Amino acid sequence: MKRRMYVTLPDLPSARRLSDDLLLARIEDRHMHFLARRGTDLGALHQATYVHKTDAVHAAFVGLVLGGVMGALVGTVLVNYPPQGLTMELGAVLVAAIVGAVLGAWISTMVGLQVPNSRLKSFERDLEEGRILLMLDVPAGRHEEVRAVIARTHPEAMDRGNEPTVPAFP
Repeated sequence: MKRRMYVTLPDLPSARRLSDDLLLARIEDRHMHFLARRGTDLGALHQATYVHKTDAVHAAFVGLVLGGVMGALVGTVLVNYPPQGLTMELGAVLVAAIVGAVLGAWISTMVGLQVPNSRLKSFERDLEEGRILLMLDVPAGRHEEVRAVIARTHPEAMDRGNEPTVPAFP
């Protein structure tokens, strides 16, 4: 299990130094996700992807659940009130639930890609002021160690909390 740590940094040189120090602490580059104000060139820093910046993962989960429920309801209606000339089996409920879940996840993911990540809302002001956000995914057992390294080597970095688990896909 991993934890996602949020750290804000005052400027780009500080972010580069922290990235180097985390690499020396054996945190892989692919676990560091830097986000800055639109138009800021982060250079060689590993930038946050669309999945990190948008609500796509949350939207996909909600769409999957709601689509599955709606599909099961439609399937139940079809079994109980079949169209004229057709007989529906109970398997129609399962098929409708699966189709509903897939369509719900797909459509809501498309919408979620257009919506900013709700978890990053509290960092909007920092980003507008030119600070850089680091989303760092670390093993749960190393969380305190990495936090101590950041505090010791980068007093300018602000620890902005963490999440108990990292979403499965990003």
